[in-house]
Amino acid sequence: MEGNENLGTTHPGKYLADKLREQSMSRKELAIRTGFSEKHVSTVINGQKNISPSFAKKLEYALKIPASDWLNRQNEYDSALLDYEEKNNISSDELAILKPLKDILDYMNQFQLLPKTLSEPEKILELRKLLRISSLSVISKIPYDAAYRAQISNNVAVDAYVLYAWQCLCERLAEKVPIDSTLDKSLLRDKLSKIKSLMFAEANVMQKQLKEIFAECGIAFCIVKHFRGAPVQGFIKHTERGQLILCMTIRQARADIFWFTLFHEIAHVLNNDADERFVDFSSVKTEIEARADEFARDILLDKNAYKNFLNTDDFSESAVKKFAANQNVLPCIVTGRLQSDGIIGWDCLSSTLLYYKWPET
Repeated sequence: MEGNENLGTTHPGKYLADKLREQSMSRKELAIRTGFSEKHVSTVINGQKNISPSFAKKLEYALKIPASDWLNRQNEYDSALLDYEEKNNISSDELAILKPLKDILDYMNQFQLLPKTLSEPEKILELRKLLRISSLSVISKIPYDAAYRAQISNNVAVDAYVLYAWQCLCERLAEKVPIDSTLDKSLLRDKLSKIKSLMFAEANVMQKQLKEIFAECGIAFCIVKHFRGAPVQGFIKHTERGQLILCMTIRQARADIFWFTLFHEIAHVLNNDADERFVDFSSVKTEIEARADEFARDILLDKNAYKNFLNTDDFSESAVKKFAANQNVLPCIVTGRLQSDGIIGWDCLSSTLLYYKWPET
């Protein structure tokens, strides 16, 4: 583990790693010699666990370094850490906020947005920079749009800290998308047929081409992992450069849900539903959401053609596939619509469904 230079000292786990190298001893061997698990040894070396008096005594036997030496190093580090926390005004409230953020912080590590080997105070300081706030505790005071308030009134579990961190994650990932154009909604309308045709491409190819098409229209498009506490299906935000961020989650892997949600979010863009930023919750039902739903339904399946299909009263697999071919969509699009409209049960025509598996942005 790398120590924090601002502390003026390092976690004793680094000293332990150095001594193991000097004595040509593996972590596994140290675990056997001390009677502690190899996982325990690794967490100490990585600075994620402190050296306890009992472990210090076992290290004295195994490495011939007095227990007092290990404990002194731990005390020195703990003292420096306390001074560091006080100096940077890190409160116990901020430290507590890290717990619900654990999963999203791990995800940020994958994109090198947040270093892995940080102590909790160090994480807070890095998060303040990443989230652009002076203290994690102010997150719950940041105002949200009407959709957020409606979501809360629906008694759906929303964690303000996770939701805010997720939005910031979307923004950071969108910054990596190369875009030269400003938002062009007319061009986006012209691209709707091309976007729709991509549902027949492989998932990874489709995602790449979607990014390219949206970039032409001045939109940074990303598919971002969803997290417990942030039950959203989309996020839209205007940038200072006249461009737009459009992020989607895949809360369910079904292709029909993905395509409906994608055109639902496009509707929000075309309908000017996001003045500055817009958090789209699937559980919120408003006139704005109903309008976006109608747009998505009609883009995927022609309204009159679908009505005529319902009048046939034939919803067999062959009929569904034939109608899907007529509409130039995947069969799962028709199945999903029939299920959503209550025409057939959610367990019907499962063989026509398609599930996506791809890495998020």
